[in-house]
Amino acid sequence: MQARRANAVYLTDVSFPADLFVTADLEEALHAAEVVVSAVPTHGTRSILKRAAPYIRSGTVIVSGTKGLEQETLFRVSEIVAQELGDAVRVAVMSGPSFAAEVARELPTALSVASRHADVVQRVQDDFRSPYLRLYGTDDVAGVEIGGALKNVIAIAAGMVEGLGLGNNAQAGLITRGLAEISRLACAVGGKRETLAGLAGLGDLVLTCTGSLSRNRHVGMELARGRALREVLAGMKMVAEGVRTTEAALALAARVGVELPITAQIEELLAGRKDARAALDDLMLRPQRAEHG
Repeated sequence: MQARRANAVYLTDVSFPADLFVTADLEEALHAAEVVVSAVPTHGTRSILKRAAPYIRSGTVIVSGTKGLEQETLFRVSEIVAQELGDAVRVAVMSGPSFAAEVARELPTALSVASRHADVVQRVQDDFRSPYLRLYGTDDVAGVEIGGALKNVIAIAAGMVEGLGLGNNAQAGLITRGLAEISRLACAVGGKRETLAGLAGLGDLVLTCTGSLSRNRHVGMELARGRALREVLAGMKMVAEGVRTTEAALALAARVGVELPITAQIEELLAGRKDARAALDDLMLRPQRAEHG
């Protein structure tokens, strides 16, 4: 990347800005940094933070752009940051409907930024705002993180619906019930229902379930066409977070006593215990219930 001034793997046709400095050395990257963005896949976040900890100064703002749950512990990423870096840093999470390729091309994007500290939200809004990036602030860290994590699971289901050719009615129903499922878990861990009606919930869910750049949707489509999960993942450059998040989300739901029927069927599909059609049939044939409550 230093030589090419581009990321040859993920964004081959996007050149780095002239003032962007590229390094593979954590100490060099973090020296004197006041704001640090962590955009590592969930399963690698803890190990990277352990390595980074000696070089991060007290008072640094850590902005998490990772969407997922740690499989072994069920922690959200902001909780991992707090555990590894302690009270010396202040954490914000940034999430919402945003394909990296479009942000890199400076196409208009709106995101949520959440922190328990109002001044941290304001700092991130000020530092990241641009003519193509707008950020909306909230103190609902849990809601923003659960929305970002669970939408990837629902996107696998949306890809399954697409791959089976089940039509727009089915897709709309899945997205709507998926949002209800995400909101149920978010509220159970302390999030606010209104957060899930915003950018970090509905906005991100719609994009990931319908956008052609969605990695998780792609996984669902390929599984619906009969390909093995191992084969699908082996052919992908980037991480599909929903695959790892599914099991963790079900475990967290069991811990807090809520039901995630779509997620449960996706777990059956990913484990190879059901095919896509059987998983969908089981969803449709569940006992009917009131829409709210």
